[in-house]
Amino acid sequence: MTPLIISISGLRGIVGRSLTPNVAVEYGMAFGTFLRRNKQSDKPTSVCIGRDGRPSGTMLAAAISAGLMATGCETIDLGIVTTPGTALMTRYLSCDGGLVITASHNPIEWNGIKLLRYDGIAFPDDQARCIQQLYYDKQFDLQEALGVAQACGNTKTHAVHVDTVLQLCDKTLIASKRFKVVLDSINGAGCYVTANLLSKLGCELIHLNNRPTGIFAHPPEPTVQNLAELGPIISKHSAAIGFAQDPDADRLAVIDENGNYIGEEYTLALAAKYIFSKKKGSAAANLSTSRMIDDIAAAAGCSVIRTPVGEAHVAGAMQQQNCVIGGEGNGGVIDLRVVPVRDSLVGIVLILQLLAQTGKTVSQLIDEIPRYHIIKTKFPCPREKTASILETVRQHYTDLAGDDVKIDTRDGIRVDLPQGWVQLRASNTEPVMRIIAESATVGDSQQLIDHIQALIGL
Repeated sequence: MTPLIISISGLRGIVGRSLTPNVAVEYGMAFGTFLRRNKQSDKPTSVCIGRDGRPSGTMLAAAISAGLMATGCETIDLGIVTTPGTALMTRYLSCDGGLVITASHNPIEWNGIKLLRYDGIAFPDDQARCIQQLYYDKQFDLQEALGVAQACGNTKTHAVHVDTVLQLCDKTLIASKRFKVVLDSINGAGCYVTANLLSKLGCELIHLNNRPTGIFAHPPEPTVQNLAELGPIISKHSAAIGFAQDPDADRLAVIDENGNYIGEEYTLALAAKYIFSKKKGSAAANLSTSRMIDDIAAAAGCSVIRTPVGEAHVAGAMQQQNCVIGGEGNGGVIDLRVVPVRDSLVGIVLILQLLAQTGKTVSQLIDEIPRYHIIKTKFPCPREKTASILETVRQHYTDLAGDDVKIDTRDGIRVDLPQGWVQLRASNTEPVMRIIAESATVGDSQQLIDHIQALIGL
């Protein structure tokens, strides 16, 4: 049986197996208990609830809402909205917390619950673990009849989201270019809000998989293997650019005007290239993100702060260091002027602004960025085995450590070597371990991957 995955990133499981209505109710009671115990004011406790389009989302929203109301938390149902939209409304409506029912890029049989604090950011590790422990211990503060809270709805998320994102760009300049854009929204939460955004930017939109049914037209992670049909459509329509979102629209992949998939790593790189052209400052990115961001920052006289994987870590560093841009190499761009989580709409606007400002094509802009080859792979691994696997790799590289070999153990283990870097880490959202390597050549990257696999017996 597939286990229920509970981590600092939230909860995920297979619907009807490890993730049931009972689980959602109890998780809601744990979250509600945590919020009420840590509340600093006397006003009623409230929580925003958003969901992607998966068919199981309505059921899980009802269940977790019941758990929250049972502990005295009012719930505000936002309907089918993006993860960044939910985070934005949590702050906009002055809620005590928010949650998104989504399994992000996982297949349709999965769903999950991602928790947000009052400002829209994911909870830091210590608070996330407190919520986990309340769930495990079943220590819920249930209310009697008059203390049970109520539920209501709100339909403003898309409008608020679009209006906020448009403040990042010169709408008139972008509209003057009349960009033709191909967008694959994977029948997820980004369908309506992204179409609305592009319409207000004067773009001609060819919109694929544009109804938020949650029935995915292809595997939902926006990788090159899953987006094979997108390139020919871009070429057919002579579009300026192609975008692909994941189901909750926090990640964004880019395809150039020739129909070439350039990938998720370039999303943050291009967004940062625009931001750094306008203002100086630092960027924050996780340890799994391509060193392209370092090169772009250095060329602009700026710097990069590295963090463990997880947008809460990146956003936290951005807030502490007043970063002008941040994100992750999985296609996630964070701009604190909108919301402290990854947002595909922010990525779209910043990249279109860069195209409009420079007058260059996507491929021309890509040619200006130092090119690396990054390989990402993963293998199934029970959580109880990850520590010993990481220790094996750590001991091996510790023996080699020196001026040319740097080891970082903040998130699994990352080793920087003369020919590139390689990282091994446990996923926060799947029962797998990931190996990521980057160097100047495909061969060197593959050698780094092969070496790790040999060390751990794969």
